[in-house]
Amino acid sequence: MTPVTIIRGSGPVILGQPHSGTYVPDDIFAQLNDLGQQLRDTDWYIPRLYDGLLDNVTIVRANFSRYVIDANRDPKGTSLYPGQNTTELVPTSTFDNEPIWRANPTESDITHRLGSYHRFYHAALEAEIARVKAEHGLAVLYDCHSIRSEIPHLFDNQLPDLNIGDNGGQTCAPTITSAVAAACAQSPAYSHVVNGRFKGGWTTRHYGRPEAGVHAIQMELAQRRYLTSEVPPFAYADSRASELRQLLRTILAAVQDKAKSILMTEI
Repeated sequence: MTPVTIIRGSGPVILGQPHSGTYVPDDIFAQLNDLGQQLRDTDWYIPRLYDGLLDNVTIVRANFSRYVIDANRDPKGTSLYPGQNTTELVPTSTFDNEPIWRANPTESDITHRLGSYHRFYHAALEAEIARVKAEHGLAVLYDCHSIRSEIPHLFDNQLPDLNIGDNGGQTCAPTITSAVAAACAQSPAYSHVVNGRFKGGWTTRHYGRPEAGVHAIQMELAQRRYLTSEVPPFAYADSRASELRQLLRTILAAVQDKAKSILMTEI
């Protein structure tokens, strides 16, 4: 299994997909308990949802499960949301705070997984950002995520359908965030929020340097909008997903158009 899939496009937009992978090496899978082996906290079907929505887009996808190691966490283990419940670099529990291991991974295990998976993913992502920026003068990283709609351990009440994060305006030009929010607002059947519970993960915050021509924005989708149910087997709901894909297509087109307009103003 290749830890990362890279699909190179000729446009300015990169889709990061760090949490859709389900691969777990046999020796690690054996260490997961029955609950952990369900991989409940996967960002289910993200590649399928975004497939074919934007021409010439670059995709960097982690094929390994976030239970192996979370590609969207600080490799030093620093919390993204101090004072709030979250999961670790190598999660020890589900989003519901239920243990997932027969015995928790050791520091040696974590060090090995950092080198074999986490660094591999980010080396690929960093290289694609550099390539796209060299070609276009800027790069826009759109980080693709999804999560169950109700997780009391992580957030109160039901999550909005579309959760946009730019770390309080720090990781991308405000015009890009505004364009994404405006595209969401065109579909009133879907609720959305900017910098709500999810303000952008480590990936968004690490790479987003708009002053240097690298813009990063995160989209966290509520899984109720494209799954038949948010419990196993997490089946894909074709009709719901089809409607959501139409909106995502509009959002990505807006991101690309705004990237091109930023370039024009800088010429």
